[in-house]
Amino acid sequence: MPDPREYQTEAIVIKKTKLGEADSILTFFTPHLGKIQGFAKSLRKPKSKMAGHLELLTHSTVSFSKGRGNIDTIVGAQTINAFLPVRNDLWLTSCGLYVSELVHQFTAEHQEHYELFQLLQETLERLTQEDNKELALRYFEVNLLESVGYRPQLKECVTCHKQLEPTTNYFSPAGGGLVCPDCNLNQAFTYPLSLNAQKVLKLIQNEEFAAATRVKIDGELGQEIDKVINGYFKYLLEKEVRSAAWLDTLREQRMQFKP
Repeated sequence: MPDPREYQTEAIVIKKTKLGEADSILTFFTPHLGKIQGFAKSLRKPKSKMAGHLELLTHSTVSFSKGRGNIDTIVGAQTINAFLPVRNDLWLTSCGLYVSELVHQFTAEHQEHYELFQLLQETLERLTQEDNKELALRYFEVNLLESVGYRPQLKECVTCHKQLEPTTNYFSPAGGGLVCPDCNLNQAFTYPLSLNAQKVLKLIQNEEFAAATRVKIDGELGQEIDKVINGYFKYLLEKEVRSAAWLDTLREQRMQFKP
């Protein structure tokens, strides 16, 4: 008869915290349990059998034993997908940590969010396979916002509600979408968004990833969209996304050394 105190779930490791000399607290994102934590005893010891299955950004089947406190103990783990190309490349690792930090920041514990779990899993897979990594990140960001209830309004002005003209409009983090040039005069803080950037964001927002791959995002366009989205994240979270700054630094270095 199975032990009623034990349970098992798929999970992606999105955060690890050291505890004492060898123990760890792990934060997971799961398909049906949402964001949960687990205590891993002696995980950082060289002989730990679970360590390889509980690396950051690893998708595993994880077994827990319910404890008396508010955190359950991890008693077993088996890798489903290690996303090795992501873990073996500094740029891709940074991309993975960025998307996992966003999931962590935008979710509460123990709230099921199956669509977001799928989005995270698919994004990590795309980072290992797709040539256009920037598009994979933009697709994740826009669909994360959609999934957690902050879908940006890109079709009409959020102030006067008129259809937007095909020209440079302005993104208002406080308004949660675009404002027209006339309404922008009364806005405290907005980002200009070119017509090309608006088209890309609309396509990403409304199409499946396969259709969005038709889009080519060059360095300048990517920086423009990145600035707007991260400004929106900062407004919503009321703080910086820490891994975003590191990602920007690496992106600049990569652009400098491109032939």
